[in-house]
Amino acid sequence: MDSVFANITMLLLFLTPVASAILVTLVRKKRTIGIITICSASLILVQVFFLVSRIISEKTVTAFGNMFYVDSLSAVILLSISVVGLVSALYSKNYMGRQYDNAMIDDKHIVRYYQGFNVFLLTMLVVPTANNLGIMWVTVEATTLVSVLLIMLYFKENSIEAAWKYLIIATVGLSFALIGTVFFYYANTNVTSFDDAMNWTNMVHNSKLLDPNLVKIAFVFILVGYGTKAGLAPMHTWLPDAHSEAPTPVSALLSGVLLNCGLYAIIRFHVISSNTIGSAFSSHLLIILAVISVGIAAASIYFQKDMKRMLAYSSVEHMGLISLGIGFGGILGVYGAMLQILNHAIAKPLMFFASGTISQKYETKAMSKIKGIIKIMPVTGALFLIGGFALVGMPPFNVFLSEFFILSAGFQSGQFLAVTLVILFLVVTFAVFLRHLIKMVFGNPVVPMKKDDMGKLAVVPMITLGSLVIVLGVFVPQQLQTLVHNAAMIINHGGFA
Repeated sequence: MDSVFANITMLLLFLTPVASAILVTLVRKKRTIGIITICSASLILVQVFFLVSRIISEKTVTAFGNMFYVDSLSAVILLSISVVGLVSALYSKNYMGRQYDNAMIDDKHIVRYYQGFNVFLLTMLVVPTANNLGIMWVTVEATTLVSVLLIMLYFKENSIEAAWKYLIIATVGLSFALIGTVFFYYANTNVTSFDDAMNWTNMVHNSKLLDPNLVKIAFVFILVGYGTKAGLAPMHTWLPDAHSEAPTPVSALLSGVLLNCGLYAIIRFHVISSNTIGSAFSSHLLIILAVISVGIAAASIYFQKDMKRMLAYSSVEHMGLISLGIGFGGILGVYGAMLQILNHAIAKPLMFFASGTISQKYETKAMSKIKGIIKIMPVTGALFLIGGFALVGMPPFNVFLSEFFILSAGFQSGQFLAVTLVILFLVVTFAVFLRHLIKMVFGNPVVPMKKDDMGKLAVVPMITLGSLVIVLGVFVPQQLQTLVHNAAMIINHGGFA
């Protein structure tokens, strides 16, 4: 892509949510600001599709010198951000409107919500496009600051407590990530000029010359730091509180997209570390944290009584599975991990949207008080069931395919203990999750309720995601296969496809 054209493309991608946030601030009318945000998210999706098509044909796009760098790995994350961003914007129109009508938020708070929503999208868009690892760290930290304000939107005791817990844990974690980034930078300055030493492309180019001992220490800091942001156990403790207390569209963005940004950062440094000292060191650490994450998630889901907290722990499980695929390595494992990023980004927002609509209807998040969804809300109940089946890896839904690839890679690489433990944990999760799901969907309603799916704008985003869950379980388009395969090749081949 021509450099001037690439600069314009990247600039427009970043300016779109900025312009939307400014318009929201100026207009301040409840109905209009929702439409502005939907239009902005739609435009972002179109721009990302255009960028992805260029990446498929040209492999990489650079802009503003070497400040921004987009390859197939970046494109996978961008695709998830733009898709989930649009469906979340659509869902917000109905959901936040009902919150407003029920006097849970006022005019000032709904403006703050849409301002934060647009800025949140902006910060997440910069993460996978920044070539400079310092800028990437800054924007990951910025996602924390913006999402904290969205989590505590209602200013209730529980939401404020969850937001502060998230802020403290994530900031401490990212302090570790900063130390790791500085160590990588210092290692690179010994073999290159200071000007480009922080750029990922430069580090990859020099990775075989870096100090192995320094890289080992640096990667441990990176894994703990960004692993906290990605929700990997045992650094996951902020996640259930934050995801359960946030407004439902924000929960969808947190689980479906933000966690991927943390994993993306780990993967970038994993590539450098693998080139310097071999993949065994970082891969083994990823596998250990992955097994712990899946195990803790299985145990936690068993004891959950809150619907959104159950979904939050499911996110810990799926982040573990993605890390497992990266750790197992090989084209099958990494391909499965990349596909799992997209599949989880589709299935988890579907479940959060359904749970948000259900909790608004039943006026509770307690699973013991939610019964007979399929009778009261037939469309939402069916989509809730589809999303649940997908999350537990049931065929023929999309997550089954990526989980199958990941576990197959584990057997191929001889990681029999890790695969056996993960399968046992997945069986527990499968049984417990479905038990909760079936009771809620098919049980007898506790109190009589009017049959209602809460409006078209609540249902349309869910139907869109539900359709993708089904379609991608049986058919992956060739362009998407190429993109995911190229992303896997970048990880397996030391940074370049």
